[in-house]
Amino acid sequence: MSANSNKPSIRFAGFTDPWEQRKLGEIADRMTRKNEHNESDLPLTISAQYGLIDQRVFFNNQVASKDMSGYYLLHKGEFAYNKSTSADSPWGAIKRLTRYEKGCVSTLYICFTLRDADPDYLVTYYETNRWHKAVQLIAAEGARNHGLLNVAPDVFFDMALSLPLSLLEQQTIGRFFSRLDSLITLHQRKHDKLVVIKKAMLEQMFPQEGESVPRIRFAGFTDPWEQRKVSEIVTEVARPVVLDDDKTYQLVTVKRRNGGVVSRDFLSGKDILVKNYYEIHAGDYLISKRQVVHGANGYVPEDLDGAVVSNEYMVLVSNDDISTEYWTLISKHREMYKMFMLSSYGVDIEKLVFNVEDWKRRQLHIPSVQEQRCLVSFFSRLDSLITLHQRKLELLRNIKQSLLDKMFV
Repeated sequence: MSANSNKPSIRFAGFTDPWEQRKLGEIADRMTRKNEHNESDLPLTISAQYGLIDQRVFFNNQVASKDMSGYYLLHKGEFAYNKSTSADSPWGAIKRLTRYEKGCVSTLYICFTLRDADPDYLVTYYETNRWHKAVQLIAAEGARNHGLLNVAPDVFFDMALSLPLSLLEQQTIGRFFSRLDSLITLHQRKHDKLVVIKKAMLEQMFPQEGESVPRIRFAGFTDPWEQRKVSEIVTEVARPVVLDDDKTYQLVTVKRRNGGVVSRDFLSGKDILVKNYYEIHAGDYLISKRQVVHGANGYVPEDLDGAVVSNEYMVLVSNDDISTEYWTLISKHREMYKMFMLSSYGVDIEKLVFNVEDWKRRQLHIPSVQEQRCLVSFFSRLDSLITLHQRKLELLRNIKQSLLDKMFV
């Protein structure tokens, strides 16, 4: 073991002492308090993302027994270990009760109270992968058939963990990550709120079934939306490509649901196996005849002008009454998409048979070009805000993960 192996690579100024290894049983006591007097009727479960949370909220159902007198009664500040494996927590999850004053957990959980360490530090420590190695050693036999790791309580409390000798350093680390978590939660809430607002606006700013005007619209627009057949506002085009073996072509595909048109590869004509391709231009709108159920549609951006696409796609050009950007917007509207795309299948939906001619006869309410521009601009700005908060979230999560790797031993 190197001289610095018991010191983190990044630490706060003023702390230089090496960290120590302690068994969990030396700093914590197992808690087996039962809810025998029915002090609490709150069933708790452990979520890797949300921690100890009301089971009825998390599952939208109560999995626990109605009579919880035989369950452990957990008080605020106490910890619980859920031995269940999941994709997010292959070695289970250890969380501290912070949302509620008390609640009930299954006796399959291993619960404990802390007596000789900073709780915020331990909360963060259990988010690192350091303790996973110890769990792997004691649960080497794998999971049982019901998905619980074979971890006995006495062995669990015998596991070692590393922590600073100084309680002040523990508290400093704990407070730092607690503030970082609060910042992440803040951006998550902002992001989620914007997503909810967008969903509500998509439902209210387009006419409901049987109506010709939306319930919410921009000032200055009062006229009913015009009902037009799809074939009247877009034209299907085919620009067959005669492939040249000596020429390089940019093939494109369309990602599923809101993914947009993307470049797939650059290939020479002799390497392209399927010869039935169309040339596409910027502003064209592509719809997959095979992936309609998954929403493979989108408009062609400027950088893909002149690329080629398989004839399994419909290539559409909109007329002056509807913009390509507006087409893109309504394709993201779930109900609009469902009505004008999914309902255009043939009899056998499992074979994804898309009835093009039937779809072209469908009726669509469209506003004036000016109102279209307002809608596109509004939702474009809203999407930009959502993307901004999503990027901030990803950045903060990446910063946290990097610090979790470097600020612990």
